[in-house]
Amino acid sequence: MNTPAHHDDPMTMIRHGTAMVGIVWSCILFSIQGIGIYKIVRNHSAPHAPPVSPKLERDQVPHITVIRPAKGVETGLYECIASTFRLAYPKSKLTIRLCVDSTEDPAYPILLQAVADFPGFDAEVLVEEQDPILHGDDGHVNNLGPNPKIRNISRAYREAKGDIIWIADCNVWLGTGSAGRMVDKLCGFLPNGAQTTPYKFVHQLPLVIDIEKPQAAEEQVLLSSDTGAPYTAKSILSYGGRLEEMFMATTHAKFYSAINTVGIAPCIVGKSNMFRKSHLDRLTDPAQNPILSPADASRGRGIDFFSSYICEDHLIGDLIWRSNIPGHKNHGLVFGEVAIQPVSGMTVGAYIARRVRWLRVRKWTVLAATLVEPNVESFICGLHLSYALTTLPWANRILGIPQTWTAMGTIWLSMVTVWMLVDRWLSGKLHRLQSVDVDENTPTFALGTCRHGGIKRKPFMTWLWAWLGREFLALPIWTWAVLLGTTVTWRGKHFRVRKDMSAVALDADEGVRKRPVTPLTSSGTTSRSRSKDRVD
Repeated sequence: MNTPAHHDDPMTMIRHGTAMVGIVWSCILFSIQGIGIYKIVRNHSAPHAPPVSPKLERDQVPHITVIRPAKGVETGLYECIASTFRLAYPKSKLTIRLCVDSTEDPAYPILLQAVADFPGFDAEVLVEEQDPILHGDDGHVNNLGPNPKIRNISRAYREAKGDIIWIADCNVWLGTGSAGRMVDKLCGFLPNGAQTTPYKFVHQLPLVIDIEKPQAAEEQVLLSSDTGAPYTAKSILSYGGRLEEMFMATTHAKFYSAINTVGIAPCIVGKSNMFRKSHLDRLTDPAQNPILSPADASRGRGIDFFSSYICEDHLIGDLIWRSNIPGHKNHGLVFGEVAIQPVSGMTVGAYIARRVRWLRVRKWTVLAATLVEPNVESFICGLHLSYALTTLPWANRILGIPQTWTAMGTIWLSMVTVWMLVDRWLSGKLHRLQSVDVDENTPTFALGTCRHGGIKRKPFMTWLWAWLGREFLALPIWTWAVLLGTTVTWRGKHFRVRKDMSAVALDADEGVRKRPVTPLTSSGTTSRSRSKDRVD
C-alpha cells in the first residue's frame, strides 16, 4: 500500500479517484445519519403535548376510517387490535374495520372478540371471501389483482366513512394519542386554533420489540397478559427477533428519520399510514391525473389501482408524492409516535426471508437506492473511509496517517467500534419509548425500558452479538435478494415480482390470479356473466 508512485500514473489516479469517492460517500453518509439521530433524540426523549384535533368542536373533528388487515395470529395480536379502540379520539368520529381473508384464519375469532369487548364503536370484521366484488353472484375473483393485502382491505376502503383513511397493520400497537397527532399533521392543526400547511400523507416510525416469548398455539388466547415473560432460545438460530429488532432500531430508524426530514424522496413502510380517500381516488383516475397513462384506466380506483403490485405501500406513497395537490406538503413523518410491532419466536431464517422479501420488492421500486444499500452498512462504509484516509496524499501529509494496511485496519476497526457504540446508545434511546403515551392498559412491550413493568434493556454482550449478527448478514442477504432471485413469499402466498413491479401468483391454487385483471365497469363488476365464485 505504501509503494511510491508518480501522481500522473494511471493506476495512482484511479486509486486516488476511488479514495475521493469513498471519503465523499462517507461524509454524505455521516451527515445523513447525523440528521436522523438528531431528529430521533429531539422527538423521542420526552412525552409530547396532547393532540389538538380530538378537542375541537365535534363537527370540526375529522372522521377517520381505521383499516387493520390481519393474517394469522401474531404476537400480541389482541393488544394491538385493542389499541385501536383505546385511541384518545372521539368514538363517534372513528370507523374501525378489521379485515381478514377467511373465517378459517386463526385471527378471525380474535378480531370478533375484540369488537365484542368494545361495544359502542362503529366496528366490524370484514372477510375477503365475503366481498361482493370478489365473490357471490355479482363478483369475480379476478376483479382485483393478486396482492393479498389489497384484496383483504379493498371493501373496507370502498365503504369508508369520512375522507381520512388510516391503514395500520394488525401486528402493530398504536399509542392512545397517535390518531390525534396523525390527524393534526395531516390537516395542519396547531394549538389555539392556528393552522399550518396540511400534508398529503402522514405515517409513523415503525419499531420492533423482541419480547423473547415462544410463539405457539397458546398465542391464540384472547388476552395474553404475559407477553413480557422471557424465555431461553434453544439455539442461535432462534434469535431472529433480536436481529429484526436491531435493524429497525438502528440502521432503518436513522435513515427513515433522515430521509423524511430532508424530504428528497418518498420513504415509507406500510405499517401505519394516513391519507385522504378523495385524494387517492382522484389521483388514480387517468382522466384527472396527467402523470398516469390512459392504459391505467382499467386498474380500478383508490387502493384497487395497486392490486396487481406487491409493494403497494411504496407505490401509494410515491403516486401521492409525485402528483400535484395544491396547498399541501408531500409526506410527513409524525415524530415521537411509533408503530410498535412485538415479535417472538422469530428464527434467523424467518428474519432473512423477511429482509429478502423487502429487498426484492424494493429492487424495482427504488433501484438506485437498493443497489447502493450495502454501502450504508458499517463494515463497507468503514472500508470506504479507511481506504480513503490511507490512500489520499493530503491525509498522510496533513493528518500524518500512514499509508499502510495496518493503518487501514486500525481506522476501519475504530470507525466500526464508534458506529456500534452510537447504535447502542440510539437503540437504547428508542427502546425507552419516552415519547409514547402510556396508561393502565398499555401492554408490557409498549412500556419501554424506562418504566416499571416494561421489558428490560438487553445486556451489552447480548446486544453486541445481535448487532454483529445483523451487520455480518447484511451483505449476504442483499446479494441473495437483489442479485439471485425475484420470488417472494408474503402472507402465506408465493409471488414473482416483475420489472414493472407487478406480481404474479405462483401457488397452484392461485393460478387464476396470474391472468390480467378484468377491467371494471362503472358498477364495479365486469361485463361478463357471473355466478358464485367463478374463476373462468
